[in-house]
Amino acid sequence: MADARGRKLVIVESPAKAKTIHKILGKAYQVAASVGHIIDLPKSRLGVDIEKGFRPHYTVIRGKTKVIKDLRKAAEQADQVLLATDPDREGEAIAYHIADSIKKANPNILRIEFNEITRPAVLKALENPREIDMHRVNAQQARRVMDRIVGYMVSPVLWKTVYRGLSAGRVQSVALRLICEREAEIEAFVPTEYWTIDARLETPANETFTARLYKIGDQKLDPDRFRIASEQEARQHKERLEKASFRVVEVKKEEVTRRPPPPFITSTLQQDASRRFRMSTARIMIVAQQLYEGIDLGTQGNVGLITYMRTDSTRISQEALDKVRQYIAESYGGSYVPTKPHVYRTKKGAQDAHEAIRPTYIQPEFEPTRIRSFLTEEQFKIYDLIWKRFVASQMKPAIAEKTTIEVQAGEYYFRASGEVIKFRGFLQVYQPNTEMPEAASEEEAESGKMPQTIQTGDLLKLLDLILNQRFTKPPARYTESTLVKTLDKLGIGRPSTYAQIISTLFQRKYVEKQDRALVPTELGRTVNDLLIRHFPNIFNVKFTAEMENELDKIENRKATYRETLDGFYQPFKQTLDQVVARIEEIRNGLQENSTEVCDKCGRPMVIRWGRNGRFLACSGYPECKNTRPLEEPEPARVTDELCEKCGSPLVVKQGRYGVFLACSRFPECKFTKPLSTGVLCPMEGCTGTMVQRQSRRGKIFYSCSEYPKCKFALWNPPVDRECPDCGFPLLEKRTTRREGEFLQCPDCKHKFKMEAFEPQNVE
Repeated sequence: MADARGRKLVIVESPAKAKTIHKILGKAYQVAASVGHIIDLPKSRLGVDIEKGFRPHYTVIRGKTKVIKDLRKAAEQADQVLLATDPDREGEAIAYHIADSIKKANPNILRIEFNEITRPAVLKALENPREIDMHRVNAQQARRVMDRIVGYMVSPVLWKTVYRGLSAGRVQSVALRLICEREAEIEAFVPTEYWTIDARLETPANETFTARLYKIGDQKLDPDRFRIASEQEARQHKERLEKASFRVVEVKKEEVTRRPPPPFITSTLQQDASRRFRMSTARIMIVAQQLYEGIDLGTQGNVGLITYMRTDSTRISQEALDKVRQYIAESYGGSYVPTKPHVYRTKKGAQDAHEAIRPTYIQPEFEPTRIRSFLTEEQFKIYDLIWKRFVASQMKPAIAEKTTIEVQAGEYYFRASGEVIKFRGFLQVYQPNTEMPEAASEEEAESGKMPQTIQTGDLLKLLDLILNQRFTKPPARYTESTLVKTLDKLGIGRPSTYAQIISTLFQRKYVEKQDRALVPTELGRTVNDLLIRHFPNIFNVKFTAEMENELDKIENRKATYRETLDGFYQPFKQTLDQVVARIEEIRNGLQENSTEVCDKCGRPMVIRWGRNGRFLACSGYPECKNTRPLEEPEPARVTDELCEKCGSPLVVKQGRYGVFLACSRFPECKFTKPLSTGVLCPMEGCTGTMVQRQSRRGKIFYSCSEYPKCKFALWNPPVDRECPDCGFPLLEKRTTRREGEFLQCPDCKHKFKMEAFEPQNVE
């Protein structure tokens, strides 16, 4: 590091953030990066002294010794050290650990925080330094310790009953439970047949429209209560209607106001971006972090484009409100600016520590289309979404005229409705005109051209009666978007944890995607069944939500670190001891009998779980260790990717050169592509993803989808986890006889144990 003598030292987590802040502060300050956490609980043991008040035993993260040494050296040469890590519990904890590591070199250490990386925000933070908030630090530490206790004490139960290497996260397991319970509802669902009747009608002025039968006599049609249950019944009604006269009994016109949705919070950003762009929640947050920390805009240098993206508040600063109202007036006209700024209610129980997610600069030169050339495709999508949502949130509501026509034909009543937009209001932000924001429901989004001259009492000509067979539908499977919405609604997890929760479910192979839906694997169901059967009071929605509130109380000075962990640990340990005492019984209960016989000793074979799935094993184990594969048909797996030629879903297929993606309309459409791992290529400036390929000699390898432009490749499966030592964007999964399964960095070659690496930060 350069000589910092006489200057103030500002320490942040990320090199990109350091670059943006250095541009703002200039030569009077030195800005250094810790590259995330510098210390953590040890990977090879529990690392928590429960008997001594749950005291954590932190160790320096591998590869961070040099970082700490450099930070100490820079601190020695500086007049003052300012810790500017992210403005949340995690950032507060990082600041505390940095301060603890460098305080001997320079005890003059203070904390600053800002919600956006702009010159005014950073300079204001410098004018208001403070001490590190130990209540925040303790809240984060309590979460980390609680998750470590669950992960390191319950996971071995899974290792001894299912197979080694599985994990049971405190919040992750509750999310898995929600997915499994939804799947059980779907499987138990029995569809009910019902029929709809639509009438095509003509007015005296020769205008046509379609109305749907909604009531017979005084009973409204409802698939669950009163319905047309069969084709025969539907045809009987049709015969009666063909003889009836159709008359307009009411024409109702009303003005409908559609208010803009609030600006994004973390959960709604993840929901909307996942739904629109089919991006994973983890990827959404990575891209949002890049926008927050700063993007190189050419001559302007690094510029932070959005405010902090981990928030549960819809609050907006007065300065931002003034700027966006001015922008709306100049860009869309004064008629789109409401008399007073819209104020949105933040949900009950929210921490409300930061503003909503919004652009940092509301000026024409920072419009998404103006700076698109500096952004990747993903960065543009997320920035454009945030920009439009924020601007729309402070515009006047859209106004539509809704027309509802009620028609009577004897005892039958039909209804038709449609909307005509009279004033687009906030919809003007969305292009094309048909584009709707996330807040609009399907019903609200419908609009139809209704007869203009129709009046009450008009006799209508029946043109046609259309009968349609329908079936009630089961509840929809969760997508990443709807799961985040549910977790947020139930108070499970916090803004910083949603993406990690879902990523862990995929990494552990507890859940897989089928056409965007989250479906529990057989392994996931087995783990879920075991956990809720033997830990019913730990892995449930109510308990998990209550623990989130207890963690909030530590930060808000309403509870202490020790009493919160005591309240959690005592009942947890009692349940754990009871389960451990029955471990052999539980393991035997997971075995399934089979009709197969061991070809070595003649004893029956049983079905057990292993790292590669279920297999047949001799019931005489350990005397007889004979095993063999369990022959099970492999169903075709539909992916959420679409064919680039015809738009149909792609399916996973096995060919002579390995697994690949093919169009589900084969042989009509013969489009194919390599199977993507979902992991981005780590090469700087490359926009490709790592795909699975097979060499001429039949060996599987993984290379960039942009080959031959990018020639990065691996022989082992890539894992979307950053190297804790050197910060390389991905790791590779390797297996050797001596070491078993482990992760290794392709760059620095450091190795990490699977059991220890993945349970950390698991919720």
